[in-house]
Amino acid sequence: MSPRLRYLAIRIIQVVPTLLLVVLFSFVLLHLAPGDPAQVLAGEAGGATPEYLSQLRMSYGLDKPVYVQFVLYVQNVCRGNLGFSFRANMPVLELISARLTPTLLLAGASLIIAMSVGLVAGAIAALYRGKAIDILISNTALAVYATPSFLLGIGLIVLLSLHLELLPTGGYVDVSSDAGWIAYLSSLTKHLVMPAVALGAFYAAIYARFVRAAMLEVYTHQHVSGARARGLSHFQIAIRHVLRNSLLPFVTLVGLQAGSILSGAILVETVFAWPGLGRLAYEAMQQRDYNLLSGLVLCSGLVVMAVNVAVDAVYAVLDPRIELR
Repeated sequence: MSPRLRYLAIRIIQVVPTLLLVVLFSFVLLHLAPGDPAQVLAGEAGGATPEYLSQLRMSYGLDKPVYVQFVLYVQNVCRGNLGFSFRANMPVLELISARLTPTLLLAGASLIIAMSVGLVAGAIAALYRGKAIDILISNTALAVYATPSFLLGIGLIVLLSLHLELLPTGGYVDVSSDAGWIAYLSSLTKHLVMPAVALGAFYAAIYARFVRAAMLEVYTHQHVSGARARGLSHFQIAIRHVLRNSLLPFVTLVGLQAGSILSGAILVETVFAWPGLGRLAYEAMQQRDYNLLSGLVLCSGLVVMAVNVAVDAVYAVLDPRIELR
């Protein structure tokens, strides 16, 4: 087995205890819900017959001790059974699977916007430290950081949809399935622009400030002084010796904020009526669908752990001195 595959296998094994904690948290969330867990699963407190509630307790093992219930819950999760949403009248896994793609699409697009804008803006601010463009970028990043994502989203709707009529106000796509894949992608892109910008702008402001500070700190290192002594230009030093050495902490920050991007998508998806996991979680909270909420917690934990494993693998690409073992 190659070192990279061996490292990936070890990291997957290492996330198992964390995954068990996430499963335990979702199990506790379900059992801390107000009322009888069987009535919570049924969707309406007191809305089912006693015979049906008794059958429900037996089928989900709710008549057994708590530790036995947890073991059964883990077994069901391992089989891909996250329970049944009686509100939506379908399995939780099917609900999450239907909403997972839009959420990953929104999170991926917003992350690309945040990373690209943050890197470029931060590098320019550090390259022209103390000058007018540095002050402009820093003040703009501070203003965007202080603006909530949902408020920025409403502003984009007012400007780009209501006044300029350039983009749709919300939704996922507005074309029929028989209109062709080009029309489908075009409609999807138009609907994706504003939610991705609203969600990514906040993190772009954070990344710009972080990259600027990291690059200014790397400028004080001895290898940068050596590069100046060898006659390299200011631009070459900034790109080849300063920016690259600032990427490792930047990637760490991106990995740590993967969970917050998913949580921030709740408000953005609600504002733009985007059919993702965030909006599904909001609807589940409103409807007291605790079985669906526990499945969403588990799914979000899996996504965050997968991102952290990917971040560790990216380290070795950015810095050859790091060994995967």
